[in-house]
Amino acid sequence: MIRRSLDRACVSAPVNIRCSRLVGTLALLGLFMMDARLGQTYAAALDEAVGRYRNYLIEDIDRAFAGARQLRECIVAGDIECAKKAWISARGGWERSEVFTSGLAPELDEKIDTWPESTAGFHAIEAKLFGAKRTDVMTETDALIADLAELDAKLRKMPLPAQDLLNGVARLAYEVGQSKADGGESRFSGTSLDDMRNNVAGIEQAYKTIFAAALVASDPTLAAKTQAEIDSLNALLEGPSLKAIDPDELRKASEEFVVTLSGAAPKIGLRKPVLEDPTQ
Repeated sequence: MIRRSLDRACVSAPVNIRCSRLVGTLALLGLFMMDARLGQTYAAALDEAVGRYRNYLIEDIDRAFAGARQLRECIVAGDIECAKKAWISARGGWERSEVFTSGLAPELDEKIDTWPESTAGFHAIEAKLFGAKRTDVMTETDALIADLAELDAKLRKMPLPAQDLLNGVARLAYEVGQSKADGGESRFSGTSLDDMRNNVAGIEQAYKTIFAAALVASDPTLAAKTQAEIDSLNALLEGPSLKAIDPDELRKASEEFVVTLSGAAPKIGLRKPVLEDPTQ
């Protein structure tokens, strides 16, 4: 159909250069049409996969929410060790969910996980609890509980576009290899390495649940490469401590994964992911 249209255009064009330009324009239009059909082909499958992924996100936010409420109980009891354990438990659920928080709930993300200058959220509590060894964090904890409750309610009904989640996967992977590789995010608690491990666990969960099947169907070689690069990120974070992690290798691996993800996106009818922080 595209070829016959091009032939007719050339016959009717008065000069060769006009024909050449018209052919190029129509060829580009043909590519757009093919891209649109490709997007339609995968849209329904991706939407269904996102529905399954939402359940994992709900579990992670629920874990963060439960940890924050336990933290409050420990503070009321004046038990600092109990409070630290509850904070760490809440933190794990949060870090796995960061695939979606900064892009789809930026206002709450800012309240819950402001870093490095923090007067609220996880890190304000961390600085007092682990750094100063104080339990006078009731105001901050109540605010954290309220913000996580709001996020939990919002998550259950908000749209989760596959494109935005792909952006979130790429953005979080890049962050792991950049700012988080240069000393970590949770320095008072000493859980920065676990933060990054949970980030990559969240990345892998999103990739496997939402995108992997479509990419396997479209380009199995590229699908295998994408999973291999996630495996590489996991392997680089297996060290016994943050100091044992090679930041240069982690940065390189995260950048390679983002590049591969950019190549994979058009294969499943999506645009290449963007890394810009939507809150900036």
